[in-house]
Amino acid sequence: QVQLRESGGGLVQAGGSLRLSCAASGSGRYAMGWSRQAPGKQRELVAAITRDGNTYYADSVKGRFTISRDNPKNTVSLQMNSLKPEDTAVYYCSADFVPITTTRLGYYWGQGTQVTVSS
Repeated sequence: QVQLRESGGGLVQAGGSLRLSCAASGSGRYAMGWSRQAPGKQRELVAAITRDGNTYYADSVKGRFTISRDNPKNTVSLQMNSLKPEDTAVYYCSADFVPITTTRLGYYWGQGTQVTVSS
């Protein structure tokens, strides 16, 4: 069982930045990702990173968000710049034994952290 503990998030004005972090328990290396869910919408994959460091970004965040991982610390971070009101959502960290994709968002999940971008 892998436990994911998220930190970061909060309220920011449009154009601002936030950084989300997620720490995974245990020593295993997993593919990791960040998804988000806005009220009334389906959860969507925002960014993912494989165990080897290959990355994926949703078109809506390319050039603004950066996902990175620190393998010795077993953490993954999401740096979010140039935030827009439409980025407002609950952001979830996930981990999986296989690469995270838009059709497999993850196997283990964090509790979620709210990101609110005001206009």
